Amino acid sequence: MLPLNATRPDDLSPALPPPLPRVRAPAAVRLRGALWRWRVVVAAVCLGAAAAATVQALRPPPPRTVPVLVLAADATAGTPLTTSDVTVARVPPDAVPAGALTAPDDAVGAAPVVDLPARQPLTPTLLGGGTPTGPAGTVVAAVRLDDPAVAALLAPGAHVDLVAARPEGGPGETVARRALVLPAPPSDGAGGGLLGGASGAPDVPVLVAVAPDEAVRLAEASASARLVAVVVP
Repeated sequence: MLPLNATRPDDLSPALPPPLPRVRAPAAVRLRGALWRWRVVVAAVCLGAAAAATVQALRPPPPRTVPVLVLAADATAGTPLTTSDVTVARVPPDAVPAGALTAPDDAVGAAPVVDLPARQPLTPTLLGGGTPTGPAGTVVAAVRLDDPAVAALLAPGAHVDLVAARPEGGPGETVARRALVLPAPPSDGAGGGLLGGASGAPDVPVLVAVAPDEAVRLAEASASARLVAVVVP
């Protein structure tokens, strides 16, 4: 009889060989395997890069631009411009008006002769300097209104109809329509009103931009009639 802890001969099994050591493939082999597994993704990335390079090569160059001085915000006629009112923008050459200003110093201190919108390119004809100027096709005339108080209240940029009233009575005659009130040149004297004249002056001249034929009628009417200004839109 076998002892309890004895092993039966038929229960003996052959010993298993030890596991083989794990060998890590070379880096080049692993890289080739990864590229093969991800071959579709790699191909898509390469195609996308090639397409982007082609589009970039075929894209036309940006259009040529030139610097021009424009308004940074809406400007009111007769109000001198400051450095914060203007800025230099780059625009296509065909969008630049003739004689356009290019530097802020060319416009600072000058006043627009008409109300101007933001981004408006500035030209010397739009700004009043030492010599008053009006819009293209107009001339500047100095008129003396019958009521100096009305003249003192007219602000640059306003439009007025100028009516000649005869002293002897009768119907008046409109000698200028929608005349543009211009800022007067700076006065060397102390003080100044809206139009640059001396404060409290009894007879304030008003500078207006009118058509050439209207200027002739104004000159004729001022010799024998009283001129009255009617503010119009």
